Amino acid sequence: MTRVAANPAEPAAAAAHFRRLLSVETDPADLRADLEDGAGGFLVLDVRSPEHYAAGHIPGAISLPAKEITAETTRELPRGDVLVTYCWGPGCNGADKGALKLAELGFTVKKLIGGFQTWRWDRHPIATGTDQERR
Repeated sequence: MTRVAANPAEPAAAAAHFRRLLSVETDPADLRADLEDGAGGFLVLDVRSPEHYAAGHIPGAISLPAKEITAETTRELPRGDVLVTYCWGPGCNGADKGALKLAELGFTVKKLIGGFQTWRWDRHPIATGTDQERR
């Protein structure tokens, strides 16, 4: 048997696994579609440094570096919305660290798969500067 075919999950276990992943992750295409449609119920958080945020970020994203996430710094965040975190890209776990802190503070969270790097590769729009407007 090949390595790929060794020990596959039963279909029900695989379905549960992928359902779980989709509950905590989103991709750039879905995020862009929701942003363009004006869909509500979520807020995008850039958990990189303020300098990196200023150099380029997802339009509408709020800068909140992962290492600064506390009960005090999140006091104004909407409790009923899904908070979508992103960092640099697939090799960065800042979005995971930020999402973990937010979840531990009681927020509903998702991570953007591929981060800002994938957002750029997919040629989605980019904003610059430090102005932060919530949608």
